Amino acid sequence: MAVTALQKPKTEKAHIFAWEGVDRRGNRVKGDLRAPSVALVRADLRRQGVNPTKVRKKAQPLFGGGKRKITSQDLTVFSRQLATMMAAGVPLVQAFDIVGRGHDNPSMQDLLLAIKQDIESGTAMADALRKYPLYFDDLVCNLVAAGEAAGVLDVLLDKIATYKEKTESIKGKIKKAMFYPAAVILVAIGVTVVILLFVIPQFKALFSSFGADLPAFTLLVISLSDILREYWWAATLAVGGAVWGIGQLFKRSRKFREILDRVVLKVPVIGGILNKAAIARFARTLSTMFAAGVPLVEALDSVAGATGNIVYGNAVRKMREEVATGQSLQLTMRQRNLFPHMVIQMTAIGEESGALDEMLAKVADFYEEEVDNAVDALSSLLEPLIMVVIGGLVGGLVVAMYLPIFKLAAVV
Repeated sequence: MAVTALQKPKTEKAHIFAWEGVDRRGNRVKGDLRAPSVALVRADLRRQGVNPTKVRKKAQPLFGGGKRKITSQDLTVFSRQLATMMAAGVPLVQAFDIVGRGHDNPSMQDLLLAIKQDIESGTAMADALRKYPLYFDDLVCNLVAAGEAAGVLDVLLDKIATYKEKTESIKGKIKKAMFYPAAVILVAIGVTVVILLFVIPQFKALFSSFGADLPAFTLLVISLSDILREYWWAATLAVGGAVWGIGQLFKRSRKFREILDRVVLKVPVIGGILNKAAIARFARTLSTMFAAGVPLVEALDSVAGATGNIVYGNAVRKMREEVATGQSLQLTMRQRNLFPHMVIQMTAIGEESGALDEMLAKVADFYEEEVDNAVDALSSLLEPLIMVVIGGLVGGLVVAMYLPIFKLAAVV
């Protein structure tokens, strides 16, 4: 039976219980435990050698009930923890139990304990993960299935953890590159609005007593202030509506996202960083899957969704169709006009030598370092540029207000 991406874990609602008891040495101990019922808490404590004397359900927080969204960072940390435990020889079910109960995100606890129950009932780990495609994509499920089939699940889990860590690192660098200029521009706009709303009117009252004509630049700024003060509600609605509309288009329209991705890739400096990041993701994902023994055509299907950009995703899907007809990977890459010559040559060498995964891993390492360096360079470049923008906005308003004073002083 098909399972939708929004399916919830099939488990009872868990609560946090405060417990007190006596351990094997006769010492009084206490703590908190998350479980669906008091009976399960008592059973779990007895398995740990604790004789429970008191178990009570703790009150839930007033807002949110302690639940929070499962993030990609949660899944990355879980991947590394599970890989480490499997490498240490901890049985799979026990590893899920330890990681699940020890996680500080209750939603993640519910998810992992639900998967653990499926595995305990005899379901393969890959099949258990496929029930939750919102959190575990085809790439992870395929790698886990390959590891289970070959008896090297610990090795594949380590590859998954490494892949997720590097992917999160790239995403973090991209966010850093986009956040800094956006934050400064918002601050500049906020300062400008405050000056127009509260400072300019004070100067206007002062200028009205001059009884002289004001400079055109000053009149323009005063007019902007008057319009903003009178129609601030309309401006707020317009900005809010525009943000909401763009957000809805981004969520619902693939065509809009494709246009946006295509435009962003052509933006100076920022576009170069995003191109390098997409190539790094492409190379890292394909290298990881190919090294795990996943066939190239099947691997490309998962890689298309991991590039983080629809333009590259569409190109990879087209490459998959051509590779399925017998064309070489490097030839299909050359026809897309998206990949640099060095990437194509490294891929060609990898195909000819039978070491495609190693060559792609080197490409990924190179471009991840390139993204890191480009983000640092962007920060250095933007600092003086942002100072010029803020100085131009605020300085322009100040000059507009002092021009009449200078003019009056010249007349006197």
